[in-house]
Amino acid sequence: MESQVDQKPEQVLGWLGTLADATRLRLLRLLERQELGVAELCDILQLPQSTVSRHLKVLGDLGWVRNRKEGTAHFYRTLLDELDPAARRLWLVAREQTERWATIMQDQLRLQRLLQQRTDSQSFFAGAAAEWDSLRGQLYGRRFSIAACLGLLSNSLVVADLGCGTGHIASEIAPFVHRVISVDNSAAMLKAARRRLVNLPNIDLRRGELTSIPIDDRSCDAALIVLALTYILQPAAAIAEAARILRPGGKIVIIDLLPHDRDDFRRQMNQHWPGFDLESVRGWLTDASMEVTSCRPLPPESNVKGPALFISTAVKTV
Repeated sequence: MESQVDQKPEQVLGWLGTLADATRLRLLRLLERQELGVAELCDILQLPQSTVSRHLKVLGDLGWVRNRKEGTAHFYRTLLDELDPAARRLWLVAREQTERWATIMQDQLRLQRLLQQRTDSQSFFAGAAAEWDSLRGQLYGRRFSIAACLGLLSNSLVVADLGCGTGHIASEIAPFVHRVISVDNSAAMLKAARRRLVNLPNIDLRRGELTSIPIDDRSCDAALIVLALTYILQPAAAIAEAARILRPGGKIVIIDLLPHDRDDFRRQMNQHWPGFDLESVRGWLTDASMEVTSCRPLPPESNVKGPALFISTAVKTV
Protein backbone atom coordinates (compact mmCIF):
# COMPACT_ATOMS: atom_id res chain seq x y z
CA MET A 1 0.00 0.00 0.00
CA GLU A 2 1.29 3.46 -0.79
CA SER A 3 1.91 5.64 2.20
CA GLN A 4 0.24 9.01 2.42
CA VAL A 5 3.43 10.79 1.32
CA ASP A 6 3.65 8.53 -1.75
CA GLN A 7 0.33 9.70 -3.19
CA LYS A 8 0.80 11.79 -6.33
CA PRO A 9 -0.60 15.34 -5.98
CA GLU A 10 -2.70 15.01 -9.15
CA GLN A 11 -4.20 11.77 -7.81
CA VAL A 12 -5.22 13.40 -4.52
CA LEU A 13 -6.57 16.45 -6.33
CA GLY A 14 -8.60 14.15 -8.57
CA TRP A 15 -10.21 12.49 -5.58
CA LEU A 16 -10.93 15.84 -3.94
CA GLY A 17 -12.35 17.18 -7.19
CA THR A 18 -14.70 14.23 -7.42
CA LEU A 19 -16.05 14.80 -3.92
CA ALA A 20 -16.22 18.59 -4.32
CA ASP A 21 -19.28 18.37 -6.57
CA ALA A 22 -22.73 17.97 -5.00
CA THR A 23 -24.19 16.00 -7.91
CA ARG A 24 -21.34 13.47 -7.88
CA LEU A 25 -21.72 13.07 -4.11
CA ARG A 26 -25.42 12.35 -4.60
CA LEU A 27 -24.64 9.81 -7.32
CA LEU A 28 -22.07 8.01 -5.18
CA ARG A 29 -24.46 7.76 -2.26
CA LEU A 30 -27.20 6.31 -4.49
CA LEU A 31 -24.89 3.86 -6.22
CA GLU A 32 -23.00 2.72 -3.14
CA ARG A 33 -25.21 -0.33 -2.57
CA GLN A 34 -27.66 -0.28 -5.47
CA GLU A 35 -27.12 -0.64 -9.21
CA LEU A 36 -29.23 1.92 -11.08
CA GLY A 37 -29.84 2.89 -14.68
CA VAL A 38 -29.33 6.35 -16.10
CA ALA A 39 -33.08 6.97 -16.46
CA GLU A 40 -33.63 5.92 -12.86
CA LEU A 41 -30.87 8.25 -11.66
CA CYS A 42 -32.41 11.13 -13.64
CA ASP A 43 -35.75 10.45 -11.96
CA ILE A 44 -34.26 10.36 -8.46
CA LEU A 45 -31.95 13.36 -8.88
CA GLN A 46 -34.54 15.33 -10.89
CA LEU A 47 -31.83 16.30 -13.35
CA PRO A 48 -31.65 16.02 -17.16
CA GLN A 49 -29.93 13.02 -18.71
CA SER A 50 -27.16 15.15 -20.18
CA THR A 51 -26.16 16.36 -16.72
CA VAL A 52 -26.33 12.93 -15.09
CA SER A 53 -24.41 11.27 -17.93
CA ARG A 54 -21.69 13.93 -17.79
CA HIS A 55 -21.10 13.35 -14.08
CA LEU A 56 -21.22 9.57 -14.50
CA LYS A 57 -18.51 9.83 -17.16
CA VAL A 58 -16.31 11.79 -14.74
CA LEU A 59 -16.86 9.18 -12.04
CA GLY A 60 -16.20 6.38 -14.49
CA ASP A 61 -13.01 7.94 -15.88
CA LEU A 62 -11.65 8.34 -12.35
CA GLY A 63 -12.56 4.80 -11.34
CA TRP A 64 -15.33 5.57 -8.86
CA VAL A 65 -18.11 3.73 -10.72
CA ARG A 66 -18.46 0.82 -13.15
CA ASN A 67 -21.17 0.50 -15.77
CA ARG A 68 -22.59 -2.42 -17.68
CA LYS A 69 -24.79 -2.42 -20.76
CA GLU A 70 -28.06 -4.31 -20.96
CA GLY A 71 -29.66 -3.87 -24.36
CA THR A 72 -29.63 -0.13 -24.95
CA ALA A 73 -29.58 0.72 -21.24
CA HIS A 74 -26.53 1.44 -19.09
CA PHE A 75 -26.47 0.49 -15.39
CA TYR A 76 -24.02 1.91 -12.85
CA ARG A 77 -22.65 0.91 -9.48
CA THR A 78 -19.85 2.30 -7.33
CA LEU A 79 -16.47 0.62 -6.93
CA LEU A 80 -15.87 1.78 -3.36
CA ASP A 81 -14.45 -1.56 -2.25
CA GLU A 82 -11.90 -1.35 -5.05
CA LEU A 83 -10.81 2.23 -4.40
CA ASP A 84 -7.39 3.22 -3.18
CA PRO A 85 -7.58 3.12 0.65
CA ALA A 86 -6.82 6.84 0.85
CA ALA A 87 -9.63 7.66 -1.60
CA ARG A 88 -11.99 5.44 0.36
CA ARG A 89 -11.14 7.27 3.59
CA LEU A 90 -11.97 10.57 1.90
CA TRP A 91 -15.28 9.12 0.72
CA LEU A 92 -16.21 7.89 4.20
CA VAL A 93 -15.66 11.39 5.59
CA ALA A 94 -17.75 12.92 2.79
CA ARG A 95 -20.53 10.38 3.32
CA GLU A 96 -20.64 11.02 7.07
CA GLN A 97 -20.77 14.79 6.61
CA THR A 98 -23.61 14.60 4.06
CA GLU A 99 -25.77 12.16 6.02
CA ARG A 100 -28.29 14.81 7.12
CA TRP A 101 -28.34 16.92 3.96
CA ALA A 102 -31.93 17.65 3.01
CA THR A 103 -31.23 16.85 -0.65
CA ILE A 104 -29.67 13.49 0.25
CA MET A 105 -32.73 12.61 2.34
CA GLN A 106 -35.02 13.57 -0.56
CA ASP A 107 -32.94 11.37 -2.89
CA GLN A 108 -33.30 8.44 -0.50
CA LEU A 109 -37.10 8.82 -0.44
CA ARG A 110 -37.25 8.76 -4.23
CA LEU A 111 -34.88 5.76 -4.28
CA GLN A 112 -37.15 3.88 -1.87
CA ARG A 113 -40.13 4.64 -4.10
CA LEU A 114 -38.26 3.39 -7.16
CA LEU A 115 -37.18 0.16 -5.46
CA GLN A 116 -40.75 -0.42 -4.28
CA GLN A 117 -41.97 0.05 -7.84
CA ARG A 118 -39.46 -2.56 -8.97
CA THR A 119 -40.85 -4.99 -6.40
CA ASP A 120 -44.44 -4.18 -7.35
CA SER A 121 -43.63 -4.63 -11.02
CA GLN A 122 -42.08 -8.05 -10.40
CA SER A 123 -45.10 -9.11 -8.34
CA PHE A 124 -47.46 -7.68 -10.93
CA PHE A 125 -46.12 -9.80 -13.73
CA ALA A 126 -45.76 -12.89 -11.55
CA GLY A 127 -49.44 -13.72 -11.27
CA ALA A 128 -52.88 -13.61 -12.85
CA ALA A 129 -53.78 -10.47 -10.88
CA ALA A 130 -51.83 -8.50 -13.46
CA GLU A 131 -54.47 -9.14 -16.07
CA TRP A 132 -57.30 -8.19 -13.75
CA ASP A 133 -55.73 -4.88 -12.70
CA SER A 134 -55.06 -3.96 -16.31
CA LEU A 135 -58.54 -4.98 -17.44
CA ARG A 136 -60.24 -3.17 -14.59
CA GLY A 137 -58.39 0.02 -15.46
CA GLN A 138 -59.34 -0.24 -19.11
CA LEU A 139 -63.01 -0.92 -18.36
CA TYR A 140 -63.68 1.34 -15.41
CA GLY A 141 -60.81 3.83 -15.13
CA ARG A 142 -58.88 4.69 -11.98
CA ARG A 143 -60.89 7.30 -10.13
CA PHE A 144 -63.50 4.92 -8.75
CA SER A 145 -60.98 3.75 -6.14
CA ILE A 146 -60.65 7.34 -4.89
CA ALA A 147 -64.43 7.62 -4.79
CA ALA A 148 -64.56 4.42 -2.74
CA CYS A 149 -62.22 5.94 -0.14
CA LEU A 150 -64.15 9.23 -0.06
CA GLY A 151 -67.32 7.21 0.43
CA LEU A 152 -66.04 6.34 3.91
CA LEU A 153 -66.66 9.96 4.93
CA SER A 154 -69.84 10.78 6.82
CA ASN A 155 -72.41 12.99 5.10
CA SER A 156 -72.83 14.86 8.39
CA LEU A 157 -69.25 16.22 8.47
CA VAL A 158 -68.32 19.88 8.29
CA VAL A 159 -64.83 20.12 6.77
CA ALA A 160 -62.54 23.16 6.67
CA ASP A 161 -60.33 23.33 3.57
CA LEU A 162 -57.67 25.77 4.73
CA GLY A 163 -55.56 27.36 2.02
CA CYS A 164 -58.05 26.03 -0.53
CA GLY A 165 -56.48 27.63 -3.62
CA THR A 166 -58.65 27.02 -6.67
CA GLY A 167 -60.91 24.58 -4.83
CA HIS A 168 -59.60 21.29 -6.18
CA ILE A 169 -59.84 19.39 -2.88
CA ALA A 170 -63.18 20.97 -1.99
CA SER A 171 -64.64 19.78 -5.29
CA GLU A 172 -63.51 16.22 -4.56
CA ILE A 173 -64.91 15.92 -1.04
CA ALA A 174 -68.05 18.10 -1.24
CA PRO A 175 -70.31 15.32 -2.63
CA PHE A 176 -69.49 13.12 0.38
CA VAL A 177 -69.88 15.54 3.32
CA HIS A 178 -72.47 17.93 4.70
CA ARG A 179 -70.52 21.14 4.19
CA VAL A 180 -67.08 22.40 3.16
CA ILE A 181 -65.80 25.77 4.37
CA SER A 182 -62.95 26.80 2.08
CA VAL A 183 -60.60 29.58 3.16
CA ASP A 184 -57.86 31.37 1.21
CA ASN A 185 -56.27 34.81 1.42
CA SER A 186 -55.99 35.26 -2.36
CA ALA A 187 -58.85 36.95 -4.20
CA ALA A 188 -57.61 35.48 -7.49
CA MET A 189 -57.60 31.94 -6.09
CA LEU A 190 -61.09 32.34 -4.66
CA LYS A 191 -62.37 33.70 -7.98
CA ALA A 192 -61.05 30.60 -9.73
CA ALA A 193 -62.55 28.41 -6.99
CA ARG A 194 -65.98 29.98 -7.47
CA ARG A 195 -65.89 29.09 -11.16
CA ARG A 196 -64.91 25.50 -10.39
CA LEU A 197 -67.42 25.04 -7.54
CA VAL A 198 -70.43 26.82 -9.02
CA ASN A 199 -72.49 23.59 -9.10
CA LEU A 200 -71.64 22.53 -5.53
CA PRO A 201 -73.96 24.47 -3.20
CA ASN A 202 -72.58 22.98 0.02
CA ILE A 203 -69.24 24.79 -0.30
CA ASP A 204 -68.80 28.09 1.56
CA LEU A 205 -65.89 30.18 0.24
CA ARG A 206 -64.34 32.70 2.62
CA ARG A 207 -61.38 35.04 2.32
CA GLY A 208 -59.03 35.11 5.29
CA GLU A 209 -55.61 34.36 6.74
CA LEU A 210 -54.84 30.92 8.17
CA THR A 211 -53.40 32.60 11.27
CA SER A 212 -56.82 34.18 11.84
CA ILE A 213 -59.33 31.81 10.30
CA PRO A 214 -62.83 33.29 9.72
CA ILE A 215 -64.61 30.26 11.21
CA ASP A 216 -66.25 29.94 14.65
CA ASP A 217 -64.70 27.99 17.51
CA ARG A 218 -65.45 24.25 17.59
CA SER A 219 -67.62 24.34 14.46
CA CYS A 220 -65.82 21.84 12.22
CA ASP A 221 -65.32 18.09 12.33
CA ALA A 222 -62.16 18.06 10.21
CA ALA A 223 -59.58 20.44 8.80
CA LEU A 224 -57.28 20.05 5.81
CA ILE A 225 -54.09 22.07 5.33
CA VAL A 226 -52.63 20.87 2.05
CA LEU A 227 -49.53 22.55 0.58
CA ALA A 228 -50.27 25.75 2.46
CA LEU A 229 -47.96 25.89 5.52
CA THR A 230 -44.86 26.77 3.48
CA TYR A 231 -46.57 30.04 2.51
CA ILE A 232 -47.28 31.06 6.10
CA LEU A 233 -44.77 33.01 8.18
CA GLN A 234 -46.11 31.46 11.41
CA PRO A 235 -47.04 27.84 10.66
CA ALA A 236 -47.43 27.00 14.36
CA ALA A 237 -50.05 29.75 14.68
CA ALA A 238 -51.93 28.38 11.67
CA ILE A 239 -52.02 24.91 13.22
CA ALA A 240 -53.26 26.39 16.52
CA GLU A 241 -56.03 28.20 14.62
CA ALA A 242 -57.02 24.99 12.84
CA ALA A 243 -57.26 23.27 16.22
CA ARG A 244 -59.43 26.11 17.55
CA ILE A 245 -62.14 25.59 14.91
CA LEU A 246 -62.32 21.83 15.52
CA ARG A 247 -64.78 20.13 17.80
CA PRO A 248 -63.34 17.74 20.43
CA GLY A 249 -62.45 14.58 18.54
CA GLY A 250 -62.11 16.53 15.30
CA LYS A 251 -59.31 15.56 12.94
CA ILE A 252 -56.66 17.53 11.09
CA VAL A 253 -54.71 16.41 8.03
CA ILE A 254 -51.59 18.29 6.96
CA ILE A 255 -49.69 17.64 3.74
CA ASP A 256 -46.64 19.71 2.93
CA LEU A 257 -43.00 19.68 1.93
CA LEU A 258 -40.24 17.82 3.70
CA PRO A 259 -37.01 19.81 4.23
CA HIS A 260 -35.09 20.57 1.05
CA ASP A 261 -32.31 22.93 0.00
CA ARG A 262 -33.63 23.94 -3.41
CA ASP A 263 -33.63 27.71 -3.01
CA ASP A 264 -34.51 28.17 -6.68
CA PHE A 265 -37.69 26.13 -6.18
CA ARG A 266 -38.65 28.06 -3.02
CA ARG A 267 -38.19 31.40 -4.77
CA GLN A 268 -40.05 30.24 -7.87
CA MET A 269 -43.01 29.14 -5.75
CA ASN A 270 -42.74 32.22 -3.49
CA GLN A 271 -42.68 30.05 -0.37
CA HIS A 272 -41.43 31.27 3.02
CA TRP A 273 -40.21 27.86 4.21
CA PRO A 274 -38.02 25.19 2.57
CA GLY A 275 -40.16 22.40 4.00
CA PHE A 276 -40.61 21.20 7.58
CA ASP A 277 -39.01 18.47 9.65
CA LEU A 278 -41.48 16.03 11.15
CA GLU A 279 -40.46 16.68 14.75
CA SER A 280 -41.39 20.36 14.40
CA VAL A 281 -44.79 19.46 12.95
CA ARG A 282 -45.39 16.97 15.76
CA GLY A 283 -44.47 19.64 18.31
CA TRP A 284 -46.81 22.25 16.81
CA LEU A 285 -49.70 19.78 16.82
CA THR A 286 -49.04 18.73 20.40
CA ASP A 287 -48.83 22.36 21.53
CA ALA A 288 -52.26 22.90 19.92
CA SER A 289 -53.79 20.14 22.11
CA MET A 290 -53.81 17.67 19.25
CA GLU A 291 -52.90 14.00 19.59
CA VAL A 292 -50.69 13.02 16.66
CA THR A 293 -51.84 9.78 15.05
CA SER A 294 -49.43 9.73 12.09
CA CYS A 295 -46.53 11.80 10.81
CA ARG A 296 -44.56 10.28 7.96
CA PRO A 297 -43.09 10.93 4.50
CA LEU A 298 -45.25 10.23 1.48
CA PRO A 299 -43.75 8.01 -1.23
CA PRO A 300 -42.78 10.38 -4.07
CA GLU A 301 -44.71 9.87 -7.28
CA SER A 302 -42.93 9.08 -10.53
CA ASN A 303 -41.88 11.99 -12.74
CA VAL A 304 -42.81 14.73 -10.27
CA LYS A 305 -40.40 17.68 -10.18
CA GLY A 306 -40.99 19.12 -6.72
CA PRO A 307 -39.57 18.12 -3.31
CA ALA A 308 -40.93 15.13 -1.43
CA LEU A 309 -43.96 15.53 0.84
CA PHE A 310 -45.13 14.38 4.25
CA ILE A 311 -48.57 13.69 5.71
CA SER A 312 -49.46 14.31 9.34
CA THR A 313 -52.77 13.51 11.03
CA ALA A 314 -53.96 14.37 14.52
CA VAL A 315 -57.09 14.40 16.70
CA LYS A 316 -58.23 17.25 18.96
CA THR A 317 -58.19 16.00 22.54
CA VAL A 318 -60.01 18.85 24.37
